[in-house]
Amino acid sequence: MTYQQLQVEIDKNSGFCFGVVYAISMAEDILDSEGQLYCLGDIVHNDVEVARLKAKGLQIIHHEDLTNLRDAKVLIRAHGEPPSTYELALKNNLELIDASCPVVLKLQNRVRDSYDEGLPILIYGKHGHAEVIGLQGQTQGEATVFMNPDELDYDALPKKVSLFSQTTKSMDTYYAIADKLRAKGIEVDFNDTICRQVSNREPELSRFAPRFNKIIFVAGKKSSNGKVLFEVCKAHNPNTWFISSVEELDMSWIEEGDTIGICGATSTPLWQMEEVRDKILSHVSESV
Repeated sequence: MTYQQLQVEIDKNSGFCFGVVYAISMAEDILDSEGQLYCLGDIVHNDVEVARLKAKGLQIIHHEDLTNLRDAKVLIRAHGEPPSTYELALKNNLELIDASCPVVLKLQNRVRDSYDEGLPILIYGKHGHAEVIGLQGQTQGEATVFMNPDELDYDALPKKVSLFSQTTKSMDTYYAIADKLRAKGIEVDFNDTICRQVSNREPELSRFAPRFNKIIFVAGKKSSNGKVLFEVCKAHNPNTWFISSVEELDMSWIEEGDTIGICGATSTPLWQMEEVRDKILSHVSESV
């Protein structure tokens, strides 16, 4: 097979959001100068990128490890942390390198302000997600978190609530939730807390995916954002495959005359998408 006229293009809008770029840049600066750094949880939901940083000296720890850690430097990733983490760090003489995304920090402040005003808090987000745990922490754990609007008992809800969303959730779904609450007679203090850099990926990919006859979507298996954006691509191009590393690329998917689009999540580094592109082009070159 000669693969004549094969075209491969990486989506220019895919790749790390600025919050992840900021966190990884901070980590790399310290690793380059000191060779070692603790990070509280995976710095990004991408196993390949985490492995790259581990090779440079990054050590992933969890909250239970933090309890016994003292006199050390610890990076807080873009997802942010609840107040209890900062309190423990002060107690254990830990130097926190705070790489919390500015969008997340702003959201935390708004949640805390609403809580201080005495408003019942609803948070649309994934149960157990690091960002959501940080948001709940602003309310002493009292906020109600729901991943699906069907989880809510509308009859038992207060007559007025303050509604927030995890920054990476679907904007359309979030606005529909607010409308549903209002339709149930509940007054909603609505806070638009969706990150536009993330939400814009959906319309961008809805335009990108149909331009090609095949799409290779690259993202970590743990990435919530990746799962959502993969489904966007799949809806606009049924010939879409999900891979989490270049090793998962099956060259039997590639045929002569294909136009192939490569894209990814906000947790997918550009270099990983370039690896996929280069493997396809290398295979094509060897087949000519």
